[in-house]
Amino acid sequence: MIWGALLYGVVNSIALALMALGFNLTFGISGIANFSYGAMYVFAGYGTWMLFQKLGAPLFLSIPMMVFLTGLTGAIMYRLVLVRLRGLVISEVIATFGIGLAALELFRFMGLIGFEYTLPVLVDGSIQVGPFFLDLQRAFIIVCGILLTAFLWVFTRYSPVGLAFRGMAQDEYTALCLGIDTDKVAMLAMGLGGGLCALAAVVILPLGTISVDAGYDVLLEALAVCIVGGLGSAVGMVVASFILGMAQSMASMFMGSHWMMIVNLVAILVILAARPSGLLGKQKELEERI
Repeated sequence: MIWGALLYGVVNSIALALMALGFNLTFGISGIANFSYGAMYVFAGYGTWMLFQKLGAPLFLSIPMMVFLTGLTGAIMYRLVLVRLRGLVISEVIATFGIGLAALELFRFMGLIGFEYTLPVLVDGSIQVGPFFLDLQRAFIIVCGILLTAFLWVFTRYSPVGLAFRGMAQDEYTALCLGIDTDKVAMLAMGLGGGLCALAAVVILPLGTISVDAGYDVLLEALAVCIVGGLGSAVGMVVASFILGMAQSMASMFMGSHWMMIVNLVAILVILAARPSGLLGKQKELEERI
């Protein structure tokens, strides 16, 4: 029983990392906490469902189209709204949260409620892992999480755009002095964060249904992972994903599934009280700010 919880804990941990990847990347580069992230997640899932089920587009075309459209939505949001609010943290949060809330409630008004809104699994079947069977869709989540993390590591270290991302993340003013257009880089970061959010959606949503409430849940999951790990820290995000993923799996098995979200809230409260910058974050500690 415990080994089964550990196995599904690994799957849950990598799913959490996938959910938080785009949010963490956008904040780490541009400093913008994108509170419309959950709405982007639902938009990607719902859009893929519409293209596949209603318009008859093949799934292998519907997915990249929605990844592109979701990324484009993030870039447009930055260009039309957030570029005017850069540096005004509260205004950025209010603007992105307001846009996300409006989008999610619009989906609810359009009738995005019901069990018919589901995406087909990308890989069918199951494999045996010791005494347990793991469906291939969950195994695919593990593979996607590892490959995507490795790709981003290589991308940010060996590509011109990735190096510009790292330069801006380290010091925006120095990046400006070196000729990096920080507004353009921040827009690209919002776009890439949206695309990563869409990828997480099309990989994870086949395990359940597409719903408005999933947007709020994903936003909370991403916030919990990034706050516990340290906002902007890639390594901290991975560490926090495994801590929270395993804790959620154990809580679900021994106390009930409704405790999974409680784990996130408790983790946020504990980390903010004990270490406000997160496990591996670089923000100032409480005693340094007083």
